[in-house]
Amino acid sequence: MHILSDIRKRRVENNLINGVRENIKKINNNRDLTSAQEKEIKQYWRDLLGIDIPLDWHRYFYKRTGLYSVKFIPTSLYYTDIIGRINQFPMNEAYTDKNISYKLFPTEHQPEVVIRNMNGYYYAKDTPVSKQKAVEICKNLDDILIKPTLRSHGDGVCKFYVKNGVTSIGGKTVEQLFDVYSSNFIIQKVVHQHPNMDALNSSSVNTIRILTYRSGDEILLLYTVIRIGKQGAEIDNETAGGISTRINADGTLCKFAFGAPGNDNVDKTDTGVVLDGYKIPSYEKAVDLAERMHLHLPHFNLVGWDIAIDLEGNPIIIEYNTWPELSQSANGPAFGDYTERIIKEIWDKPNTRVFY
Repeated sequence: MHILSDIRKRRVENNLINGVRENIKKINNNRDLTSAQEKEIKQYWRDLLGIDIPLDWHRYFYKRTGLYSVKFIPTSLYYTDIIGRINQFPMNEAYTDKNISYKLFPTEHQPEVVIRNMNGYYYAKDTPVSKQKAVEICKNLDDILIKPTLRSHGDGVCKFYVKNGVTSIGGKTVEQLFDVYSSNFIIQKVVHQHPNMDALNSSSVNTIRILTYRSGDEILLLYTVIRIGKQGAEIDNETAGGISTRINADGTLCKFAFGAPGNDNVDKTDTGVVLDGYKIPSYEKAVDLAERMHLHLPHFNLVGWDIAIDLEGNPIIIEYNTWPELSQSANGPAFGDYTERIIKEIWDKPNTRVFY
């Protein structure tokens, strides 16, 4: 089993390295690391871990952003050797269910639920109901969305309305829509975001991605970025054309945002809002919410939080991620000044990720 896992681990590493090399080709500039910089990066990670790391991600981030740092986390190292030491992977599958957040954080502000489906069972709020009853509850609804609860990257998320049992999704009935999604989904009221968030892009709920790390009873804020949807898109994910940029400590945005590889140094949104210095409302409240909630996830020391700001300026939990991607193009090195501290805390722990 260990031999097979090691083989599959190397396959994952190679696939990730090949992928970033392809992405480097999409970036149209001649910026590259010097031999002195390469030597410094190698020495930094040898001193920290006693191993050689691939330099492809340092090349990639330098080429995209112009930022040089030895502290960038290679994605292959993060996925294969770091995240499994920080978080308890055997617990990951259960906690990734987006329905679970309503149980974990019952007193926190979250989108209003109409119907939840967990493993094929229907619930109206917390009350078990039949499929027929769930269909009846959804007979006439405005301004709602359906979201798969075991998938990521906004996959399957769709806004719609229902009139007399017929949805705006291709004229499907509510029952037909339920059959398409089958199980493990949620129907929620659409979040109406703060005007300053809406101005960035009104078709998507634009979220603050907050990355926190738990060290004992201390919650460290690693970074915050804003994720902004492409005009007309219903989600703010990069896979749907979205962009991200770092949020400064005072709640203002940085000058440039980044989307998919090659979509670099974006200085304004599709709606024409200039990013540099733009103020995010209730930023401090959103950070406080993430830090407070992290204490309720003892199996996961690294968590990515997606938080929206509603019309009244209240932070509202959209979802949390126990296997978060790192926003290093938008932010810079993911662990920042805490890099050495985090790596030293976790490196001697067993790697709970098994490569099946």
